[in-house]
Amino acid sequence: MIRRQFLCAGIALISFILPLHSQSATPWKDPSPHAVRFVSVGDGVRLEVLDWGGSGRAVVLLAGGGDTAHIFDDFAPKLTTHNHVYGITRRGFGASGYADAENVGERLGEDVLAVIDALKLDKPILVGHSIAGAELSWMANRYPDRVAGVVYLEAGYSYAFDDGKGASALDMTKLQAPQPPPPGAADLVSFKALQRYDDRVNGFEFPEEELREERQTNPDGTVGNFRDPPGGSMLMKLLSGGQKYTRIPVPSLSFSRIRTVWEHRLIQVPMHPYGRLQRLITPL
Repeated sequence: MIRRQFLCAGIALISFILPLHSQSATPWKDPSPHAVRFVSVGDGVRLEVLDWGGSGRAVVLLAGGGDTAHIFDDFAPKLTTHNHVYGITRRGFGASGYADAENVGERLGEDVLAVIDALKLDKPILVGHSIAGAELSWMANRYPDRVAGVVYLEAGYSYAFDDGKGASALDMTKLQAPQPPPPGAADLVSFKALQRYDDRVNGFEFPEEELREERQTNPDGTVGNFRDPPGGSMLMKLLSGGQKYTRIPVPSLSFSRIRTVWEHRLIQVPMHPYGRLQRLITPL
């Protein structure tokens, strides 16, 4: 009788523990409908490239400083009706490799060109956020015949266009803008909770995979500290002494909250969450 009670208790314990173990051992899987590949771009570096598929002219999405291509996980599928959409994670961030470079602007531009060559893309549209404006302008000036156009998403600062009439991007980083309250303990119990925090304070959610690329995951599944990607110092070099571009010799479109000086047209619309870009990008 006692042995039977122990057996029943053992079975009950196993039935309780196994589901918990299964839940904790289940790895996170990015739900965004993209394939992942890695492209060698020289100096031993391989870049993560996301492919959301689609039909039509290729669109290549370039993330802002500190972000990876997964920042576009929710947005990119919206473009696939009329375009074949790719995203590149810059060297030094996320799953991409890293090697430093003396001329950062040149190196990052060559990385984009290497991916275009590897994928055999015919005159894609390049879309870049923030610091990616430097890569857009490099491609537009060095290889204008290789792109159909460039789209700047809050990216038209001095590293992308500088005629000497505006403040430098480095000076602008020194401005002390009001900051939202940091996430509290309740906002860090899970990445879903952190998404709700972003929605509450910023008005939009970052894709969960992007949050996981930026922050560590604690053993209990809670949100950990920020990662320290090696590419951060490289971007500071770009801000403090990058190449200056005074013209953009390809069809160009800029989304900005701050008016900048352009030789081309400037459209004043909110940059995030890229809502109007979906219908503006196709005619390029």
